[in-house]
Amino acid sequence: MIAVESVQYLLDLAVLLFAAKIFSLVGKKFGIPEVVGEIIAGLVIGSAVLGVVKGSDFLSIMAEIGVIMLMFEAGLGTNLKELAQSGVKATLIACAGVLVPLVLGALLFMSFYGFDAPGSERFMRGIFLGTIMSATSVSITVAALKELGKLSGTVGTTIVSAAIIDDVLGIILLTVVTGLSGEGSTESVSSVLLKVVEFFAGAVVTGLLVYKGMSWLDESFTHHRRVPIISLCYCFVLAYVSETYFGIADITGAYVAGVILCNLSGRDYIERRIDISSYMIFAPIFFAGIGLKVSFGSMDVRLLAFSVCFVVVALVSKVIGCGGCARLLGFNGGDSLKVGTGMMTRGEVALITAQKGLALGLLTADYFTAVILMILVSSIVTPMLLKKLYAGE
Repeated sequence: MIAVESVQYLLDLAVLLFAAKIFSLVGKKFGIPEVVGEIIAGLVIGSAVLGVVKGSDFLSIMAEIGVIMLMFEAGLGTNLKELAQSGVKATLIACAGVLVPLVLGALLFMSFYGFDAPGSERFMRGIFLGTIMSATSVSITVAALKELGKLSGTVGTTIVSAAIIDDVLGIILLTVVTGLSGEGSTESVSSVLLKVVEFFAGAVVTGLLVYKGMSWLDESFTHHRRVPIISLCYCFVLAYVSETYFGIADITGAYVAGVILCNLSGRDYIERRIDISSYMIFAPIFFAGIGLKVSFGSMDVRLLAFSVCFVVVALVSKVIGCGGCARLLGFNGGDSLKVGTGMMTRGEVALITAQKGLALGLLTADYFTAVILMILVSSIVTPMLLKKLYAGE
């Protein structure tokens, strides 16, 4: 007989999925994107409000699978021609989207807690909070664009490409900051860059072989379930390899796997089949899980003021950096605003960076609430703004 405590995750899972569905339906009725409703559901049933469901390792793992599947679907929906055309522009947009939040985030912290000499503990803490602020999460934007039917357009492809590049830049930036602080990894920036190059080179070379094999399988067993199953296995393997052996986020590996398979003749069938599990279970757990992480227990007036400013600067800095760069690169005003807005979301990358800072002593638990609020607000606001910006198109 299994102990009652050991199956608590079943009740948590049932409550979470039910709440996510109810809130997403209510949100949809009022014109709010479904993913926003799911995030609010997590906030309500989590420790911030009702405390019915608590975060657990099980839910965290399920959420991670959810974001991996979501990014794989984004890769499958990629138009390679548009991706190639947006490559240089996406890189420049990503660079601006890292630099502007990094600087403004550090200045914000030091404005609240005092300016200090470079290299000091206070200075490095400000830089680290700027590093957290610079991370973009593409998953929520992908879900919103997919819901709007705008994922494969020029703007959508540019946002996804820039966000993926932003993740890589974030890894490099994290390495630099931890190195300057004398904590954590001793890897040099050059070694991190080398790993990034090695990963993408290896993914391209092995991807050609995988694509040929999957093309044969797809043509031999058209619309058979074994094709999406094997495709998903490849996604998980590449996600594992990217993070374990190259230090690159698993979601990047998942996205690359999708891009490699995006030209298969049965791509739409694969995406539909994977979307069933993603939509029913894994994606709601990921989005509701963001709300579950919110807690207001250690909040005081000063920290509340800082947290509010932290959220505002985080949102505005991406619009200024990414949207401003897009405008300079030839996008019209409306599309530039969409790019900047689409890059506002923060999620798993910011969480990973924040958790790394906690482990290294670069960040205290007090500021973790500010990070969670940034993730929560950006995750709610971005889909709503994108819907407004795309209204009438």
